[in-house]
Amino acid sequence: MNAPSASGDLEGEKDYKVPWYQRKHPILRRYVIATLAFFGFWNIYALRVNLSVAVVAMTTNYSISVPGSNVTTYRQDFDWDLPTRGLLLSSFFYGYIVTQIPGGWLATRLGGGARVYGIGVAATAILTLLTPPIAYGSLTMLFILRIVEGFFEGVTFPAIHAVWSRWAPPLERSRLATIAFSGSYFGTVISLPLSSLLANAFGWESIFYVFGVIGLIWFSLWWWLVYESPELDPRISKEELVYIQESLGGNRAAERHHPWRKFLTSLPVWSIVVAHFSENWGFYTLLTQLPTFMKDTLEFDLNKAGFLSALPYLVMTIVLQMAGYLADYLRALSLTVKRGNTVAYILSTTGVRKIFNCGAFLSQTIFMLLAAHSPSAGGAIAGLTLAVGLGGFAWSGFSVNHLDIAPQHASVLMGLSNTVATLPGIISPAITGYIVQNKTAAEWKIVFYISSIIYLLGAVFYGTFASGELQPWAQVEEGAPKSDGRGEDGKNGKDAENGLCYTNEVIDERL
Repeated sequence: MNAPSASGDLEGEKDYKVPWYQRKHPILRRYVIATLAFFGFWNIYALRVNLSVAVVAMTTNYSISVPGSNVTTYRQDFDWDLPTRGLLLSSFFYGYIVTQIPGGWLATRLGGGARVYGIGVAATAILTLLTPPIAYGSLTMLFILRIVEGFFEGVTFPAIHAVWSRWAPPLERSRLATIAFSGSYFGTVISLPLSSLLANAFGWESIFYVFGVIGLIWFSLWWWLVYESPELDPRISKEELVYIQESLGGNRAAERHHPWRKFLTSLPVWSIVVAHFSENWGFYTLLTQLPTFMKDTLEFDLNKAGFLSALPYLVMTIVLQMAGYLADYLRALSLTVKRGNTVAYILSTTGVRKIFNCGAFLSQTIFMLLAAHSPSAGGAIAGLTLAVGLGGFAWSGFSVNHLDIAPQHASVLMGLSNTVATLPGIISPAITGYIVQNKTAAEWKIVFYISSIIYLLGAVFYGTFASGELQPWAQVEEGAPKSDGRGEDGKNGKDAENGLCYTNEVIDERL
């Protein structure tokens, strides 16, 4: 990777051509941030999903011996029915939905989103530590606690897009974003089985104490190591700083004015919103209900249910990493047309986003239906694993698309799409709780049908209206590059360096 110097020459090129372990500054700060963001989302989802396993242990009968006698009795800590449990699991999203758009707005107002992101995780960790005593005290207070947790965690996804608008070069957007987002699913992979082990070994209370402490440890590292922008980071190398500055251009500062009417009337924006909603419907349905489905319908014990519930998210973690690199590779593929040495792109950004998103949704529709009709527990698990896991490709479509169409508004647009995409977290568990009254396979089949239909509708809408190009209403008026960055003769010129952030048609050949 070659880094241009501030004067336009290639003074930093040598440092990027040698192997990473021989470089003067081998650690790229943007990948340090991506790695820490990965563990940040690990914590976010561990803190979010641990109740899905804990609630099973909290409502399961267990034996106790009466002191001084040979008598054994059975008791349960909480006698919540299935609809109550479903409402409790969904209560987190009542707060989560409120702070999506304000979180994106706040991230741009406060400089870059890093501090907002860190505080959101830390506050959620502190509230998680308070969960056991509050649960014993009052069910109503537990509902309120979960709502407040969601309130703080709601700022995290919009805030991280504000971070990437300052730190992510355009041709690394997919990989940096998916490195971070894959932490969500890896957090699910770890937290579901670990929660089962903790519940069996130390009681369900330990689930909240362990994950709460881990969240606070992460926050201390994030606060110490991450800065709002490359210019503020004292640890960044000169070569990386210049590379980020010139690849993003001179108009990287987030705009304070957001054209809300344009947002709400833009079909490319709504295609992201619909895709985000569709992906989250299937994801949240299984995220909150899969342990219950495996225990009550497939008759796995709590320990096995926790491990098998994590399997789809392990697949998704792996797929997300592959998809991010593949999407950036396909975006960068180009060929030189003989006439005038014009650079043409084999796949446009729009094409890459649609292929990844729609291909994932269609595959998820098929495997969700196969899971619904599987005659065996193994077949159902395999179908659900692939249905969730292949969603990793969709995240290299819609989740990065905000940065394509309006990079300076990306955090607010993520807040908008994630607001609508939070509705499945509220609606889906409640609907599942009322459909699955008798815990039969036929009732769960209805739940899987609903998810399949939503995936299919999402694929059709995104495939029809999505775009990967900078939208006219996202043009920066002052100092924005007016050309496509290639110069009048069709070759990459100086505008390519200054305008790369605001057009997906330009590729800096020094990459």
